[in-house]
Amino acid sequence: MTDQSMLVGREPRPAGGSNARADQPRPLLVGAYAFPHGDATSNRLLQLARSAAPEGSRTLVVNDWPCELAFPARPPEAAGVDLVTLRVRGRHRLTRLPARLARPVRVLRAARRQGVRRGDVNVVLLPMALMTLGNWTVLRLVLRCPIVVDASERHDRRQFRHGWLTPYFVRHRWSTFLATRLVGRATAVSTTLAGYLAAHGLTVLVVPPQVDCDDFPTGRPPALSTGLRLLYAGTPARKDMLDVILRGIGRLTPEQQRRVSLTIAGVTREAAAAHSDLDVSVLDGLHAEVRFLGRVPRATVLTLLAESHFSMLVRPTGGYAANGFPSKVPESLAAGCPVLLNHTSDLATYVHDGIEGLVLDGNGPDDVRWAVERALRLTDDDWTAMSRAARSRARESFDHRAWRDRVSAFLAADDRS
Repeated sequence: MTDQSMLVGREPRPAGGSNARADQPRPLLVGAYAFPHGDATSNRLLQLARSAAPEGSRTLVVNDWPCELAFPARPPEAAGVDLVTLRVRGRHRLTRLPARLARPVRVLRAARRQGVRRGDVNVVLLPMALMTLGNWTVLRLVLRCPIVVDASERHDRRQFRHGWLTPYFVRHRWSTFLATRLVGRATAVSTTLAGYLAAHGLTVLVVPPQVDCDDFPTGRPPALSTGLRLLYAGTPARKDMLDVILRGIGRLTPEQQRRVSLTIAGVTREAAAAHSDLDVSVLDGLHAEVRFLGRVPRATVLTLLAESHFSMLVRPTGGYAANGFPSKVPESLAAGCPVLLNHTSDLATYVHDGIEGLVLDGNGPDDVRWAVERALRLTDDDWTAMSRAARSRARESFDHRAWRDRVSAFLAADDRS
C-alpha cells in the first residue's frame, strides 16, 4: 500500500496584527470523504472548517480520499482552508482495511510534512463516523490537544432493511458510544441530537448545516403564470417521502397538475423505485411533468435551485428526521428558492409559513396537495417577497461567516474549565 498527499488551496497566513500571529495555534479537521463537494457530509465539513478558525487563521484539513471512489481528474480545491488530500493507491478491499487502520498515522505524517508540530494544533475536529479508538488514541496522544466530534446524524435501526445486522449501522452506533465516553465536547446539527449528547455529559454547541451564500446565484425562475416549478434534490432512500410528494401532486385536479412540473435530481427513476418509498405506478396517472435527472454535478443543482419556484421536502417526524437537519434546506434558502416542507428537527425555527416557504400541516398526500394549491395561487410579487426572505434567512442563520465567532470560540475552549 502506498499513498500520495497533495496540498491544494493553501495560502500563506497573513502577517501583522494581533489576530494574525504566525504561531497562532489552529484547528485540524480530519475527513475521509469526497471533500469538499462530494456529498452533504463534505459540504458540512467544509463550512465547519471555515468557521472553526479564528480571524487571521485557517483550519488545516487533512482529508483521506475514500478508496472506493475514483479520484477526480483535477485535484480537489477548497477556498478558505489549507487542504491536504491523501490518496491511497488501489481500490481493492484488501487495500482499504489497512489504509483505514493506518489513517491516524498517515494524517500525522501529512501534517508533519506541512510543518505542523506539537502545539501548532489546538483542537482536532473529527466527524462522528471517524471516531474510532485508533483515531482518538493516536491523535490525542501525539498532538496533546482535545478531540471534538461533529455529530450530524443519529440513525435508527428501522431505517435499514436488516436493522442491527447492517454493518454501517453498527459502526455508527459504536462511534457514538465511543464519543460519549472519550470526548468532552461536540458540535451537533440539531437540538435533539445535542440533547442526547448532553445527557451523556458532553458540552455541545448546536451548529446547523452551513452554507456560503456567495456560492448561490439569485433565483430567477419564470413567471408563475407559465407554470409552477418544483424541485427535489437529493438521495431520498427511505428518509425522504418521495412517494407522498408524488401522490399529493396526483390529487390535484388534472388542470392544476398541468401547471406543475417536478424535477427530481440525484436519483434515477429506477433507483427511486428500488431504494426509496416511491411506487412508480403512481407516475402513470399523473398529468404533471416529472423529470428524473439522476446524479448531477453540484453546479447543476445550483442552477436548478435558481430556476425553481420551490424546493420540496417531506419527512417522517421523530427518529432520524428529528436528530438530523436536512442540508438541502439552507442551500435552497441561500439560492432564494423558498421551501415547501413539513416541520421536522429544528426547521420551525428557521422556516415560517408564508415567509421563507410554505409549511405542510402534516406529511401525508393531502398535506402536499393543499400546499401545492397554495403555491399555485401565489402572485409573482408574493413569490419574490418569499424569495428575498429566504435569502435573508440564509445569511443570518446559515452562512458560515455568521457562525465563525461562536464555533471558533467553542473549539478553542479549555476542556478543564
